[in-house]
Amino acid sequence: MEKNSSNMIPLTENSPNKKEMVCIFGTGDFGRSLGCKMLQCGYSIVFGSRNAQTSSLIPKGTEVLSHREAAQKADIIIVAIQRQHYNFLTELTEVLHGKVLVDVSNNLKINQYPESNAEYLAQLVPGAKVVKAFNTVSAWALQSGTLDASRQVFACGDDNKAKQMVMDIVRTLGLTPLDQGSLLAAREIENYPLQLFPMWKFPIYLAIGLSAFFFFYSLIRDVIYPYVRENKDLSFFIVISIPNRVCPIVALILLALVYLPGIIAAILQLHRGTKYSRFPDWLDKWMLCRKQLGLVALVFAFLHVLYTLVIPIRYYVRWRLNGYVISQIKDNRTDPFNTTNGWISDSYVALGILGFFLFVLLGITSLPSVSNSVNWREFRFVQSKLGYLTLILCTAHTLVYGGKRFLNPSMYRWYLPAAYMLSLIVPCIVLAIKFVLIFPCIDRPLTQIRQGWERNSKGSKQSYYNDSKSAV
Repeated sequence: MEKNSSNMIPLTENSPNKKEMVCIFGTGDFGRSLGCKMLQCGYSIVFGSRNAQTSSLIPKGTEVLSHREAAQKADIIIVAIQRQHYNFLTELTEVLHGKVLVDVSNNLKINQYPESNAEYLAQLVPGAKVVKAFNTVSAWALQSGTLDASRQVFACGDDNKAKQMVMDIVRTLGLTPLDQGSLLAAREIENYPLQLFPMWKFPIYLAIGLSAFFFFYSLIRDVIYPYVRENKDLSFFIVISIPNRVCPIVALILLALVYLPGIIAAILQLHRGTKYSRFPDWLDKWMLCRKQLGLVALVFAFLHVLYTLVIPIRYYVRWRLNGYVISQIKDNRTDPFNTTNGWISDSYVALGILGFFLFVLLGITSLPSVSNSVNWREFRFVQSKLGYLTLILCTAHTLVYGGKRFLNPSMYRWYLPAAYMLSLIVPCIVLAIKFVLIFPCIDRPLTQIRQGWERNSKGSKQSYYNDSKSAV
């Protein structure tokens, strides 16, 4: 597929869409890329550099002047240099007075300095109107036309008019400006590009911890126990059998943990009698990463499906099947078909297929491109109603898999229950509490609380009494 050539060719000076002059301090990769992109959108660009000489790297249609000369030609100046080189700006205090300075810099570490780079810039040039912007956009994103990168540009500044001017430039470049308020937000904006999957750390660490625990737990029961008690070497279970036990267990527990914080929040609201009391920090963070928990759970469910599909081609499975057939031939017998086992087997598989289908549906609707195309009621129906249905199906899938083995003494090796039994604890607790919360006598006051009713408010008490009376 050919790329649009307009992404690489700047507009000429005779363009009818010519806009105001913009100065860019710095001729590095980002400064040149931003200058080229702004040229395409009709802006006149002048570069301010310590070496006022035009090179082949500078976009055509621009000029390179000294910092002082370039600053005198424009009201908006984009400072595309690192913080350690800001000192020369103190010599330009008079020239920069009243002009808009756009700080696009980032640091190497989170909270590297006592103040943000934008605040430091405002201290160096007190007469200028400093705006923080463009630090979350890379030079590569500007060169590729922002088609394959984030379009969001965070902006903040104390002067609303200056900030609006910068946000207008952002929109003209085909990006989406997000107003973050005053310059105090610059520190947080500068930390954004340095954060490595901030909302994914807890889900990933939790998934790794659960996987490690259940892996070693299954290793003790399925490998070490047979070796000690029966002198059987089943160490090859480590490759497929044990991972195929661990993946569905972790997926089921993580799926239950997606809905557990909502239940805890509902209990707290019922206990406090208001929705205006802040949740504990740990619960807030937990609720914010529910989407990531669900997606990690979906990954483990996918792995379980893949491991299950390779079961028929495993040597161990084919060896056991051939041995079973040969033993029947030798004994001249045929085991009769057990209808009960047939029902259990088919039900177990059917529940797994339906549960996985809804699991995938939940994952698809959580994608921004899909979630943005549905309204809030539709999104809530899928993520809440179908989400709980998914949890019910996956829990039933595990329960049917256990069948009569829950009461079989041989399943408790060294008094340790099977790993899938442990995986049912959290989902069953979540579903049991949710079942209680949907009772009308509990759901009605909870709905009232979420609509603004407060237990300690006299007006709210009377309103709730009237609603309850009318409902009766």
